Amino acid sequence: MNTADDPHMPKAVDAPLLFDQRRAGVLLHPTSLPSGELGPDAYRFVDFLTAAGSSVWQMLPLGPPHEDASPYQCMSTHAGSERLISIAQLVEWAWLAKDAESLPRHIALKAAREGLARAPAEMQDAYQRFKSEHAHWLDDYALYRALRAEYHDAAWWQWPAALRDRDAAAMTAAQQQLAAAVEQVRFEQFAFFRQWLALKQYANSRGLLLFGDLPIFVAHDSAEVWAQRGYFAIDDQGQLLTVAGVPPDYFSATGQRWGNPLYRWERMQADGFAWWLARLRTQLELYDLLRIDHFRGFEAYWEIPADEPTAINGRWVQAPGEALFATLHQHIDPLPLIAEDLGVITPPVDVLRRKYGLPGMKILQFAFDSGADNPYLPHNHERNSVVYTGTHDNATTLGWFDNLSVEQRQHVLDYLGADAREAMPWPVIRAALASVADLAILPMQDVLVLGSEHRMNLPGTPTGNWSWRFEWAHIPPESAASLRRMIELYGRLT
Repeated sequence: MNTADDPHMPKAVDAPLLFDQRRAGVLLHPTSLPSGELGPDAYRFVDFLTAAGSSVWQMLPLGPPHEDASPYQCMSTHAGSERLISIAQLVEWAWLAKDAESLPRHIALKAAREGLARAPAEMQDAYQRFKSEHAHWLDDYALYRALRAEYHDAAWWQWPAALRDRDAAAMTAAQQQLAAAVEQVRFEQFAFFRQWLALKQYANSRGLLLFGDLPIFVAHDSAEVWAQRGYFAIDDQGQLLTVAGVPPDYFSATGQRWGNPLYRWERMQADGFAWWLARLRTQLELYDLLRIDHFRGFEAYWEIPADEPTAINGRWVQAPGEALFATLHQHIDPLPLIAEDLGVITPPVDVLRRKYGLPGMKILQFAFDSGADNPYLPHNHERNSVVYTGTHDNATTLGWFDNLSVEQRQHVLDYLGADAREAMPWPVIRAALASVADLAILPMQDVLVLGSEHRMNLPGTPTGNWSWRFEWAHIPPESAASLRRMIELYGRLT
């Protein structure tokens, strides 16, 4: 039975399709810019994208990462990474002297706060407004980062109990003792938001949408879990009771134990999902579109006891996804969200996604490992979806193709009707752009025809990820014009 026609399933709201026209975009995290910052390289990349006919720039989460640099385990769901702040742009704004770019980064950022104190009154007013408008998350985050530094980067549950448990007297004393460090964190967030929103305005003025990424879960060691403990499945000492992950499957006999704290959904629902609304509003200040990672977990999530070393002994638990998205839809209409619906997706998950008109994802690297009914094959795509050659978790498309057997390669070429003279990954790029999917996204590594030594992330490996950067020398002079012709050929030029 088709569950979409089941009278017991919720009926679709009048949710318009997210995209008003066919579009093409490129996936590149800002840390993969040559400088890794929001300065001149970011603006030059916007110019490259628009010259190439792209109208979407997709990236990974922008939050402040931990030592492993993973953007999916951040210290805040609201804050931006101070590592992205462009020192050159601070000099341009006259918050720093011209020779400041040679200073160590942390010293330059401290000097920039002093420079802001000498800025015109309207800039001082802008800083005060920013702190007031974002105080609902910024105050806790700033104190969390200051305390974390004070205790040599120890996780919050390892702090003295009074600070761990947010005792009022201890909190007041910490605010006074660490006032300078707290204010430095606030300043860095002001600088990040100001630089990011200036970049967003530049991109939007050229017809380019910014497409962000929202992890479903948050890091255990984060400001939100410390400050809003009641929303998370942790005990009185801050230790995890249960953790997130996915069960064993074809790819892993032990499943995946992610280790993130799970939500106490009943508490979130009791206050009208205020936590989620606040989180989404901050992200929509930064982005035009958002991908929700692990959308499947909003219908049911895999709950693993915290003392289990693997994901084997978990269980499925229902989540209030229907109530959550109904609430979000009441406040934000239409929802500018894309659902990461990869893996084994049950009919109720698909019904939830379709009810709110959320596009799903189609990955071409996953399309050729089964029969003609594979949902990732282009002839099975649907309009309200986003097609990718690959994602940040995949090998580059050239690397993927080179790793196939001779028979598998021929199967891919036969399906694509590829001319043997056309080098990979261009036949797969053509298939993505030709798809009926409203949006086609190409990782920058595929645009540059790079091999797997340039991949962004290898899931399941703790080191060596998230550090890739391209170089402007990687981009052939004719690259933008060639890509633009192809984007126009398939009706994706806005």
